[in-house]
Amino acid sequence: MEHILPPNGIQVMVLSALSWAVAQILKGIIDRILYGSFSLERFLASGGMPSSHSSLVTCSAAVIGRLYGYDSGLFALAVLFAGIVMYDACHVRKASGEQAQALNDLIRTLSEAHPDWTPQDELKVVMGHTLLQVFFGALLGFAISALGGMTLG
Repeated sequence: MEHILPPNGIQVMVLSALSWAVAQILKGIIDRILYGSFSLERFLASGGMPSSHSSLVTCSAAVIGRLYGYDSGLFALAVLFAGIVMYDACHVRKASGEQAQALNDLIRTLSEAHPDWTPQDELKVVMGHTLLQVFFGALLGFAISALGGMTLG
């Protein structure tokens, strides 16, 4: 059987990008269902359900494992990288989002107390992901890698 995509890094890249795109599309659909709103901007934004970062790195690791072996150094590196990205999505980005929100609140309070003071623009608040969002992103990434393995050979 001839491969649709060659069994090399191209498969890793294409399936991982597909996994990211599907997660971003799902975010838009989920926002539409839950909040009744639809925004094209949502397709490029971070945060939300499912985590596109988790989907991408999990898909990458799974495809690398399938192509190069689950005992390869490349797979081990991909798994470690995925772990760092998912930890960062849940913890570091969430903490920085909470800090940005607290600073925005402080700036608002100070500007109300001192009307002659002109504050800078508010900080962008990116709250990161919950564990559930990361879990479903990883699950999506694994599913797309499995489907890619079945269809691409």
